[in-house]
Parts: sequence; C-alpha cells; structure tokens
Amino acid sequence: MPYHNLKALIKAIRACKTLADERALIQKESAAIRTSFKEEDSYARHNNVAKLLYIHMLGYPAHFGQIECLKLVASPRFSDKRLGYLGIMLLLDENQEVLTLVTNSLKNDMNHSNMYAVGLALCTFANISSEEMSRDLANEIEKLLGSSNTYIRKKAALCALRVVKKVPDLIDHFVGKAKNLLTDRNHGNLLAATTLIGDMVQMDPNCLSDFRNAVPLLVRHLKTLVTTGYSPEHDVSGITDPFLQVKILRLMRLLGKGDQQASETMNDILAQVATNTDSTKNVGNSILYETVLTVLEIEADSGLRVMAINILGKFLSNRDNNIRYVALNTLNKVVSMDTNAVQRHRNTILDCLRDGDISIRRRALELSYALINEQNVRVLIRELLAFLEMADNEFKLGMTTQISLAAERFAPNKRWHIDTFLRVLKLAGNYVREEILSSFIRLVAHTPELQAYTASKLYVALQADISQESLTLAAVWIIGEYSEILLEGGIIDEEQPRQASDSDMVDLLVSVLDSPYANYLIRQFVLTALTKMSGRPTTSVVQQQRISTLLDSYSTSLELEIQQRAVEFENLLQLGEIKFGVLERMPPPELKATVMGIVVENKPVGSTASTEADLLGDDNSVTSPVPSVQTPVVQNSQDLLASIFGAGPSTPSPAPATPAAPQKSAVSDIVGLFGSPPASSSPSPTTAPGPASLFTPALQSQTPPQPSAPSVPRLQAYPAYDKNELRITLTPQVSPQRAGIVNILARFQVAGSNPVTSINFQAAVPKTQQLQMLPMSNTNVNPGATETQQMRVIAPAGSNVRLRLRISYTIDGRSVQDQVDFSGFPSGLTNVTA
Repeated sequence: MPYHNLKALIKAIRACKTLADERALIQKESAAIRTSFKEEDSYARHNNVAKLLYIHMLGYPAHFGQIECLKLVASPRFSDKRLGYLGIMLLLDENQEVLTLVTNSLKNDMNHSNMYAVGLALCTFANISSEEMSRDLANEIEKLLGSSNTYIRKKAALCALRVVKKVPDLIDHFVGKAKNLLTDRNHGNLLAATTLIGDMVQMDPNCLSDFRNAVPLLVRHLKTLVTTGYSPEHDVSGITDPFLQVKILRLMRLLGKGDQQASETMNDILAQVATNTDSTKNVGNSILYETVLTVLEIEADSGLRVMAINILGKFLSNRDNNIRYVALNTLNKVVSMDTNAVQRHRNTILDCLRDGDISIRRRALELSYALINEQNVRVLIRELLAFLEMADNEFKLGMTTQISLAAERFAPNKRWHIDTFLRVLKLAGNYVREEILSSFIRLVAHTPELQAYTASKLYVALQADISQESLTLAAVWIIGEYSEILLEGGIIDEEQPRQASDSDMVDLLVSVLDSPYANYLIRQFVLTALTKMSGRPTTSVVQQQRISTLLDSYSTSLELEIQQRAVEFENLLQLGEIKFGVLERMPPPELKATVMGIVVENKPVGSTASTEADLLGDDNSVTSPVPSVQTPVVQNSQDLLASIFGAGPSTPSPAPATPAAPQKSAVSDIVGLFGSPPASSSPSPTTAPGPASLFTPALQSQTPPQPSAPSVPRLQAYPAYDKNELRITLTPQVSPQRAGIVNILARFQVAGSNPVTSINFQAAVPKTQQLQMLPMSNTNVNPGATETQQMRVIAPAGSNVRLRLRISYTIDGRSVQDQVDFSGFPSGLTNVTA
C-alpha cells in the first residue's frame, strides 16, 4: 500500500521490527513511486521525490528519481524548485551525464527575480558543478558577484571559489570583482571574499600584486573587529567574529610573505591584535595563534617576532594539551629563525619533557635538541640524561644518537664528552647505534690522557651491569686494548684508588661470556679481548694459561666465527715472542667526520679528577696527561708474519714516512657508517695475510710502497629505477677487509619539477646473501635535491649481487607502487677487495 506523504512513510519505516521488513517496505514503496512518476501529476511528483530522498538517506537506491528532480526544478513554484535542487545535490554529482541537462535550468534561475530562487541555483552550482559547467556559467557567476543584493553576492563568491578550483585559467575573470568584495561591510561577504582571494593567490601567485594593494583595506577591517565593542550578532565568548579575524590574518600572511612594504603596513595592527586579544578563552588563543603564524611568515620587525615567540612560550604554560602541542610544533619551525628568543623559554620547554602526553614529550624533545649550543650544552644535556633515565623505549634510540652528536659538537672538553657518553651507555646501552659507539672508541683512542680514566670507569660500570649491550662492547674493547693501564695504574675512578688484578679482569670477561645477555657479537669481542690481554707482558702466566684453556674450549663451538677465532687465537698464543707484536695495541683509528661533520680532536682534555662534577658543573681545567703504557714491538710486522706462515725472515727495512691523509669524498664518509674504512686514492703499503682481529685491521708491512701501485678505480653509479620522474642509482663499493661485502649507496633524484614525497624504499636479496639497510636521509625528494640511503650486502665470494627493489611514493597527488629486479652490477664484484 503506497503512503500518501513523507510523514506516513517515516512512521511506517520506524514501525518495522526487522531489517527484512524495512527492506520489503522500501521495495514496495519504490515500485509505487516509479508507477506514480508515469502519471505526470505535479503534486504527486513533489510528494514522491520527498519520499525518495528519505529512502536515499537510508541508503537504498533512488537514482530513478533524477529526471523527476529536473522536472521539479523547471516548475514555477518555489517549493518545487527547492525540493528539486535538493534532490539534484543529493542524487547527482559532477561525473553524471544527466548533469548537462541542469545547466540551462541553473542559468535561468540565476537570472530569476526571486533572490531565494537565485540562491538555490547558486547553492546547487557550488556543490555539483563540473569543469564544463564551470566554463559555461562563469560569466553568470561573475555578473552576480556585482549584484546589489548582499545575500546573492555571498553565494556568488562561494560559486566563484568552485569555478577557480575547477578551472584555474578563469582566475583572471574574478580578480576585479573579488577586490570589490573586500569593501563590503557585511561579515558573511567578507568571510567569503577572504576565502576566495586566499585560494586565488595560492593557485596563481601572479595575482598577488593585484591584491597587495588591498592590504590597507584588510588592516582597516581587522582594526574595526579588534576595537569594536560588544556586538551580539557576531560575538563569540566576548570576541567579535573570530572566524573573520582568522580569515583576514591568513590572507594577510599570504600577501605579506616576501613583500616588505605590505609587511610594514601590517606590523601595527598585528601588534595590536597580539596585545588586546584575550588569551583566557580558546577563541582568543586561536586568533593569537594565527597572529603568530602571520608575524613569523611575513617580513615583520624583529621586535614583533620576539613578541610572537613569547606568545608561543605563554602557550606552553596552558593547561590545554592541544595548545601546548601547536606551540611546540611552531617553535620547532622557527627556532632556526630566532634561536635567542626561543632560548628564553628553555625551562618551560624542558618542563614539557615530564608531560603525560607522549606527543608533547616528543615535540619537546625535538625542540630541546635544536636549542643546544656551546653555552647551554651542560644544562640541556643534563636534563636530557635525566629524561633518558625514565623515557619510553621508543625514545631511547633517537635520544642516545642526538645526545652523542650534541656532545661531540658542543663538548667543552673531552673529559666531559667521555663522561656524557659513559652516562648514556649506563642508562640506555641497548639503544646506541653502531656508528655512535665507533665514534666513542675513536675519541678514547685519540685521547691517551684519559684512557686510564675511561678504562677505570668502564671497568667499574661493567662490574655493576652487564645487561647493556653497547656498554658491554665498549668496556670489553677498552679492557682488552688497555688492560696494562688498569693493571699498572689501578682503578683511579674512586676516592680510594685500588689495585686491579688480572685475575679479576679475566673473571669479569668470563662472566660476560657466560651471561645470558651475551650475543654473537659480544662473544667475538670477549674472545678478542682475552687474547689481547694474554699478549700483554703485564698479564701473569697463570692467567695466560687460563685464557688458553678457555680458547681451547671454544675451538669446538657450533658458531663458525667463534670457533675460527678460538682456533686461530689459540695457535697464535703458542708462537712465543711473536704474539706480543701481533697483539700490540691498535694504533688510533683514522679521524673522520661524523654525521654532524665535527671532529673533536682539537678540544681541551679536561680534568681527570674522580668526581662527576665535570658532567654537571663547569670544570674546564686541564691537568697533566696520564702516562700511557706502550708495549715495545719485538720485530717489524713483516718478520712476524713471515714467521707465522713458515717463511724465512725478511730483511728489515726502514719504515716509510707517513703519507699525508688523502682527501676523502662524501661517498667515502657515508659508506664509512657501515664500519669499513673508505678507499684511498693514494698508494698503500702492501699487506701480508694474517689472522683477522675484530679490533685491528690486517697488519700492514713496513716496506716502502711500490711506485707502480695501481690506484683504486673511481666509484660508478648504476641506474636501478627511472620512472614517473623518480630516478634511483646504486653505487657499489667493495669492502677493503673481506671479499663478499659490498657497501651500496642509493641516490634518489627527481627529473621533473614535481617533488616526490612519502618514499618507501625496500630491498631483498637471495637466501644465500644477507642485507643490512640504514634509514633514508629524507623520505621527501625535492627537484634539484639528492637524498641517499645506505645498504650493505654480504654475499658468498664469487656470487653476483642481485636485488629486488620495491618502491612506493607519491608524486603530483598520485600514489605509485612499483617493483623491479636489479642485477646491473658487474660480475665478480664479490671476488675483489678495495
């Protein structure tokens, strides 16, 4: 039974007890409506379309009523037009072919004598117009923008916004009328005008000069809003029309950017808004926030910028988490613009590190890193270390990296730098990157005055905690390398220095070896450290025999690398005096730039006093260096290696003069993050084969270099991907230490003018190979820029390196996913070493 009106239909649908009953009722009513449409009854048509729209709102098909909506629009009655246009907006979209039939009706109604009929046509156009319709009716919209009726001008402005978004070529048609709209006193029209002009200048910067002449008019409107008293029509929490104020501020930001004259015109009113706006209400805070963004974007006075940053600092004390978050986020963007002004709010920013909201803590951390300089490094690092102690695990990896880099860059002296890193190792030793740990080892190796101090601190720390991986690795390395300093000088890091015994040190290393925290890498370090200790004359015979027994027990280990080391070290220790030369202290590794590009060898050493005041206070004194113990070399390295492999002794030759350090390329520095030294273009001394050590590179002979030594070939980039304006090349470099290790540098570049964003680069290798990847330098690649990502492939010697690459990215609004197989490297790459 068909229902006579919408009210009866709604009542019947609500009375349905099950979804099946409702579906059956809707189907019957839809069939009745279809039948009724054939009778061409205008009153019934109005009633049926109303019921059909309700059915459409419930999610049932109603497309068969589209033509009936067009017939209602053609009716002279306003009630029919209103329902017809509502049906068109609900049942049609810009992709429907039926839409072309609506254009003529819209054009007729835009010229209707009734302003509300004109308003219906404009509202429908703004919701469903396509590009073709926008071109057809652009002249009508332009004409209505000049209407004397405020109601029509406002709706025409919104239609013009739709036109310029669909057809940017038509922006020029609306420039003059849009400027005239700014002279309107009606708030609704001003709101529509500022929205229209804001989108126009963003889409076409060429029209900026046309609208910059209107800046004094915008200033006058904003001043009127700020100084006007209570206006019940526009008042929101005691502030006059905050929506219009925000829109005007955003438009001023676009017009003042890069224009000194326009910015000077805005300075006074921006200062007035910032001073007079009430910050106790959220409405006022929204206006203040827009004011701050405008001041920081335009060419404002320095005093105005400081005031804007002070407003953000005041936001940090607000109890609303959202306000604090946007303040921290904005300060992160402007800290490079005026660091001193942001520094005034340092204590408030540090207080945010203790906030319960994790997103606020994350933003406060990022801002804290940016604030560190040579003057405040002690205070900020102390606060960051305090936060590191209680930070969530997801923060720790980034924090240890940032703290270490800041310490390397701004450390007042090496003693403070070492103390800071030791504290990091104790608090978060399981979250330290390999390259950061390597830089610490280099620092200790190049600071002989503090080697005894560092060894003592690490020895005591390892006794207290063997669960932190990086702490264990650093301590084991230092103990193995500088055990004679500990044995001769004792533990100097305590108020009452005490003597260290070799048995205690061996006990400690054995306990690390047997602990449940010992992994594959730690066991390698410990075996090498024990072997180094055994090669020192300060180690007793009893402990040397104990170490030999221990190595013998690991000669049958199921782990191949551990077994090989144990067997080779055990045989080495049986070679008498030769072992002292082979296991002598490793020379300081080459100083190379870190991620921050800073080398700290020129910094003062600092005090070696046993107190931790240097980490927390201002101890910058320099004491006399602690003498380091050096083990004499029994023979030159070539004689030792010849004896090991059974060859006759060679004639001693004088050591060549140390060559000048070669100039390193950026590729060498990047590849150095993997732990392999860069290839040098200068001739290098010939290297005799010898047992591998985890801590020492292959021993170099001291014979003079041959004049005809070939130079290392220049690194070559191989194209791996070139589609959709994104170009990826791979540059391989073989390891100088071991065949089969290939370091690969991936470079990402954009060939066109569109930036590529959200790059996700994944790689896979065959099962016989292993792959390690570092994070990409930046997932967004702009035109003219080059981003990088490093990879390391470990492959069996003689095999070809093959990669399967999966790339996903966004360019020009399109999401792209692609997969390619790459095997373009030359064959035999894994057979050679650099």
